[in-house]
Amino acid sequence: MNPVVEICCGSYYDAWQAAQGGAWRIELNGALMLGGLTPTTATVSMVKEDLNLKVVAMVRPRGAGFCYLKEELAVMERECREVLEAGADGAAFGCLKEDGSLDQESNKRILDIIKGMGREAVFHRAFDCTDDPFRTMEQLIDLGMDRVLTSGLKPTAMEGREMIRQLQEAYGERIQILAGSGVNGENARGLLEYTGISQIHSSCKTWREDPTTVRNQVSYSIAGGDKTMCYDVVSAKLVEKLIKRSRGI
Repeated sequence: MNPVVEICCGSYYDAWQAAQGGAWRIELNGALMLGGLTPTTATVSMVKEDLNLKVVAMVRPRGAGFCYLKEELAVMERECREVLEAGADGAAFGCLKEDGSLDQESNKRILDIIKGMGREAVFHRAFDCTDDPFRTMEQLIDLGMDRVLTSGLKPTAMEGREMIRQLQEAYGERIQILAGSGVNGENARGLLEYTGISQIHSSCKTWREDPTTVRNQVSYSIAGGDKTMCYDVVSAKLVEKLIKRSRGI
């Protein structure tokens, strides 16, 4: 069976590019420069209306870490309902305590919303900030999570491939393991073969220029160097290449 290639998207345009490249599942975000926040309901509904894609919507109210105030959690619960009502097929989220352990109560509140609407629940890369990945994985399985996105507790999935392999061997028959961070057409096949996983997550990123980014000594730049005037977008060509390489083509 061909591996599942999930594309990380930050906009409707990104989703369109992912679809053009042959992807069938995306993680849909807003503000990818902050690690991904909850997308707008307009973006979710337009993607579902116009594109033949399975959409997992991020539920994350801010940047930085994953230890949330009660006020932030209340926002997350409402955002979760709204993106699912807008048509998302699932939601990605993750709540931790200050010591890096799983905040089971907060996660369950959001999980109950997702499962109550018959959708898919994904624990995102908050997993890579947990204090004990094996205990956390057991807890996520007990909670009823469908899938976990991880780089193996390292900056990239290739660096964390040994941990990913261990997790797949220990839990792969009980929960889906999705490897992400730094995955591309050059390393995808090797990662799949080494770890035994069947799902990968990639941004397939390129750059697009916006000439109004820096003008009159006022800058809204999100990148440096020769990308000062640019923002990142998904490349359909890179998506197509990743899918082919992941299949050994």
